[in-house]
Amino acid sequence: MAKRARDPQDPLRLVIVRDMWLTGFDAPSMHTMYIDKPMRGHGLMQAIARVNRVFRDKPAGLIVDYIGIAQNLKSALAQYSKPDQDKTGIDQAEAVAVLLEKYEIVRDMFHGFDYRTGLGGTPGERLAMMAGAIEWILDKQQQWAAAEKTPDGKKQAQRRFADGVLSLSKAFALAASSDEARGIREEVGYFQAIRAALVKTAGGSGATRQDRELAIQQIVSRAVVSTEIVDILAAAGIQTPDISILSDEFLLEVQQMEKKNLGLEALRKLLNDSIRSRTRTNVVETRAFTERLEDAIARYHANAITTAEVLQELIKLAQDIRAARNRGEEQGLSDEEIAFYDALAENESALQVMGDDKLRVIAHELLVSLRENVAVDWAHRESARARLRVLVKRILRKYGYPPDLQDAAVQTVLQQAEVLSASWQPGHSRA
Repeated sequence: MAKRARDPQDPLRLVIVRDMWLTGFDAPSMHTMYIDKPMRGHGLMQAIARVNRVFRDKPAGLIVDYIGIAQNLKSALAQYSKPDQDKTGIDQAEAVAVLLEKYEIVRDMFHGFDYRTGLGGTPGERLAMMAGAIEWILDKQQQWAAAEKTPDGKKQAQRRFADGVLSLSKAFALAASSDEARGIREEVGYFQAIRAALVKTAGGSGATRQDRELAIQQIVSRAVVSTEIVDILAAAGIQTPDISILSDEFLLEVQQMEKKNLGLEALRKLLNDSIRSRTRTNVVETRAFTERLEDAIARYHANAITTAEVLQELIKLAQDIRAARNRGEEQGLSDEEIAFYDALAENESALQVMGDDKLRVIAHELLVSLRENVAVDWAHRESARARLRVLVKRILRKYGYPPDLQDAAVQTVLQQAEVLSASWQPGHSRA
């Protein structure tokens, strides 16, 4: 039970406690305590401390008092210093004022777009309205960024909506029991779902787990379809099942979407996921594709290219990723051999000097030799790494790999071996 209570992903939501968990039990995700037991002094302070930990978008805990412990709390606080007393408790009127201020900031971002019609409709209608809201915010972000002159200003403009909703979520958590909060909870939930769908597309680009999993923690809102974070592809209405390999049919569907910004975000998400999946097999290819994706998005955010232009660049990148998956079969090499081939050919001058056929031979010998000599914990032992460096250099010299390029090639080859070595251990199936 204690393990489940500490896990914010566990469906367990309510625990009735008599004694033990009121002191000495730490579960930062707990946010509300309902008190109907007389307590005083340090025992009362420790009980309240069970829910006052900051956690993700939870800025403080909520205490619901059923028996009137306010005087006992004041007496307990008298044992603490004045600064500590001043930090304890939040004036409800002040919390509500902040909540309404943050709500107006986010609501005004939708001026000209009537999102309220999506709050009371069917699940399908709410999802369709959410697609429109996401498209609206994406377009606004580009407009805000275009008005900024500095890179930092443009970056902040791209995060204006996400930061605004996060501030609103924190304010809502502090005033959740107020009539004002109950009156706007549907809209708060709607804003949070839109933010979650947008942030979800940026997985792997530095977003925290908090951002990727942001949902409604203090309320259960009917503003979203079920309790699941809305996936941007579903919101976009994309139905093509064959998206795992970025098929021509899917790319054409994205290109012809009426909501171009939404199509861009959907494609960016898929490309990012596809590139990350290659990290486990080919470090050079992953690095090259990641740089292309980040460069295209950066130029788009800097308003150097239009939505249509960046969409075309991402479609071309998707086609190149798909072609890369078939390259080994066309060249008669396994995926692992292709990975070492890329490590050797990363410097174009090496490819020009050595030629394609000789690099393929070296790649095969590197794979066989490294697989036979890699120890279980080699990546963490410098002596083992040193032996492998000598092994790789010997093979490169054997085939006349340019001496001035060897150090860089050895480093990349060892990085590639580290990625692949898990599949070389006993008991792991090989592709």
